[in-house]
Amino acid sequence: MPKAIADIRKPEIVEAAFRAIARHGLPMPSYDLIAQEAGISRQLIRHYFPEPQEMMLMLCDRLAASYRTLLAKGIVAAQSHERLPLFLDFYFGFLEGKGLPKPADDAVYDAMFALAAGSVEIRTNLREQYSLLHHIVAHEVQITHPQLPQRACREVGHLFISLMYGHWKMVASLGMPSEHNRTARQAMDRLIASYLANYDDPDAR
Repeated sequence: MPKAIADIRKPEIVEAAFRAIARHGLPMPSYDLIAQEAGISRQLIRHYFPEPQEMMLMLCDRLAASYRTLLAKGIVAAQSHERLPLFLDFYFGFLEGKGLPKPADDAVYDAMFALAAGSVEIRTNLREQYSLLHHIVAHEVQITHPQLPQRACREVGHLFISLMYGHWKMVASLGMPSEHNRTARQAMDRLIASYLANYDDPDAR
């Protein structure tokens, strides 16, 4: 059955919004600017997205989907003991040569976080994205290091997100040297090693 025209047009408009924000940043791009990126009329965009927030929520979903697609591709080919290093290498930009480049979307994520300050819906969407990533990384830590308690794995998952997010704000958003990618990636290895060497589990007291 052919797709409805809205199912074709809406993703095209969301992609145009992505390009407009990546190129121009905030404030949120006008319908005119998105129309220019999409190569369609402003009126048509308003027809499919009468409320700009709906477009931004779909853009949040599009950002998350790009990571899921790439990671699924890498996980299929990886052995269980390779999955945690794969996750870490991917998020710190070390798998481009293996066909798994980290998406160049930091400016757009910055914009979504800025919009989240005034939108409960966007804030909820982003929180759910990062909460899911937190749980996935904690799960992979536990698979790779089953001797670590669950609480420790959850802590590592949280610290990974904090380090990864802050790192890319410095390197991608502010233009600090990309050589810091390796510094941040190695910091994760040292962090996990410190948990393996000495973790005082509060739940075991």
